[in-house]
This record gives sequence, C-alpha cells and structure tokens, in this order.
Amino acid sequence: MASKRALAGKLSVVAGFENPQLGLEQYPTPPDLAAHVIHLADLQGDIAGRTVIDLGAGTGMLTLGAALRGPARVVGVEVDRSAIETARKNQNRVGTTTAIHWIQADGGRVPLQLSEPTTVVMNPPFGAQNGSHGADKRFLKSAAELSDVSYSIHNAGSQSFIESFAGDHGGTVTHAFEAAFEAPKQFAHQTTDRKELSTEVYRIVWST
Repeated sequence: MASKRALAGKLSVVAGFENPQLGLEQYPTPPDLAAHVIHLADLQGDIAGRTVIDLGAGTGMLTLGAALRGPARVVGVEVDRSAIETARKNQNRVGTTTAIHWIQADGGRVPLQLSEPTTVVMNPPFGAQNGSHGADKRFLKSAAELSDVSYSIHNAGSQSFIESFAGDHGGTVTHAFEAAFEAPKQFAHQTTDRKELSTEVYRIVWST
C-alpha cells in the first residue's frame, strides 16, 4: 500500500472548479484531507475490491483518490455538468486505470440500486447557504441507502447530529476525527485568499 503522503502527491494535480457555484457550496476538498480519508478507508478494508461511490464528487478528488487504491469500480455522482467535465480531465491527469463511472445526479437523490459491498465517500454541502439547507441530511440518507459503510466530512460541532442521524437510520459511528479544511478564495463575499475551516470526518457502519 502506498503511503498517505504519496497519495496526496498524486492528488495534487487535480484541478478545482472553473466556475464554482455558491449555492452548491463547491469548495474543493484539499488533497491532504482527501488522502487522509481514503487512506483510513483503505486501512479499514473499505476500498480494495469494493464499489466506492463519491456523492457530490465535484471535480473528482475523493473519487480519484479511491480509484488509486484498488477498488472494483468507482462511481462519481455530481449534479454539475461542468464539474464532471473537469473531473474527466482530472482522471486523465491522475492516470488511474480503475473503472470510473461519472453520473450527473443530485447526491441526495441517487438513481442507483446496488447489491455488492459498497463504500460511500463524500464531502457533502454543509447546508450553510440558502438553497443547501438540509443537504447534509439528504446525502447521509443516500449513504445509508446505498452503502454498508461511509466516510463523510462535516462542519465542526456536528457530532451530536451525526450520531443521532446514524442511530435513527441503522448506523453506528465507529471513527471520528477533526480535520483542517483549507478553502481557497472562490466567491466575492470571501475577504481573504484562503480560509481554514474546522471540519470533522466520520466513519459510519450502516446495517444491511
């Protein structure tokens, strides 16, 4: 297994959004954080030989990270067609040979039915913008329906919400850790070139 640092290096070539949409909270997942999440999932046996679905795939950071760790296949679900086009270019940049299927769809309403062992990875909208309120709940509901284990990134202070939601939907939080999320300036309301967000990552095992 390649190191987490090596994985982050390979993901450093992944381009971000050309025209990010504030309503979709399109902040690119940093390569170091994506590598941390995928490396942990790999160590837990949640990547190799399995189907991995990235909900709200954006330009493909988590999708491509998973593809580099030997899954059976990866599915990137993203509602923004422009982001999918960039993700396809990123796939060529990274150079993975894993089968990747890109689906244009809302990560909270995914048109898939799967029977094989499946892992969801996602950096869902935090629900901080008008039009995105409750998006994190919809994405978690999709994860519960599609997978037997998921990894997701959320705003700091989400522990009680995540544990309550998981419990109500047959899930159990097995891992949780804090993570810095460095967001580059992309929107007019941002006053600094970069902002470090406090986030939390959760691994949830869902009953099947």
